[in-house]
Amino acid sequence: MSYNIKRTISYDELIGKGNPELFGEGYSLREEAKKAFLKMKSAAAESGIDIKVVSSYRNYAHQNRIWERKYRKFTKDGMSPIDAIKKIVEYSTIPGTSRHHWGTDIDIVDDAVKQPKNLLAADHFHDDGPFCKLKEWLDEHSETYGFYLVYTDNANRNGFKYEPWHLSYKALSIDYLAEYKKLDLLEMLQKEQLLGSEYFTKEFLESYISDNILDINPALLP
Repeated sequence: MSYNIKRTISYDELIGKGNPELFGEGYSLREEAKKAFLKMKSAAAESGIDIKVVSSYRNYAHQNRIWERKYRKFTKDGMSPIDAIKKIVEYSTIPGTSRHHWGTDIDIVDDAVKQPKNLLAADHFHDDGPFCKLKEWLDEHSETYGFYLVYTDNANRNGFKYEPWHLSYKALSIDYLAEYKKLDLLEMLQKEQLLGSEYFTKEFLESYISDNILDINPALLP
C-alpha cells in the first residue's frame, strides 16, 4: 500500500472547522477509511468480535466545548491558567490539534461482550479484561487493513497516555499530519481565540507539538 499520494488539505480541515464528506452508520469517517474499517470489522466478526466505534470524527466546536468546560472548572477551583492548561492536556487535546478532526481516527471496543463501566480504560484491553480478545486480534490483524495504534504502550514515549482503543487509518492520516506540521500552532490558536491561549508560551507549544502530536507510533509519522 502506498502512502505518498498527494492530497489537497485545507486549513479548516486540518483544525476541524471544515465541512468534510464523511461516511458511516453511527460513526463518521472519510470514505476510504470507512471502507477499510468495514473490511476489518467483517474479518473480526469471523472470530466472534463485534468492533464498535465509540468515537470518530470530532469537529473543532466539540473539542472546544470540552476544553472550555475543563478550563473554567480548573481555574474556578483555584488553579492558575498555566496549571489548568497543563492539567487539561494530560488527557485532552487542545482544540484544533486533535487527530479526530481529520476523519481518519477511531476509538473502538468489542460490542460482543458486556460493556464495563469507564469504557475506555487500558486495563479492559489486557489480561482478563473484557476487551483483551479484541486487543489480541488487533495486534495481529489491524495493520493488514491499514489501521495503526496511535498512542503506544512505550515507557519512553511522552505526551498522551497509552490508548489501546485508538486506531488511525494510516493511508490518510499520514498526509494530514504532514500538512499539520506546517502550521504555526501559536498563530492558529490565537487566531481562533481559544480560551486561555494568551497564556500559551512558545516553549509550552514546542513541547506540546513534540510530545503530544509527534511522539506517537513511528509508523504513523510522515
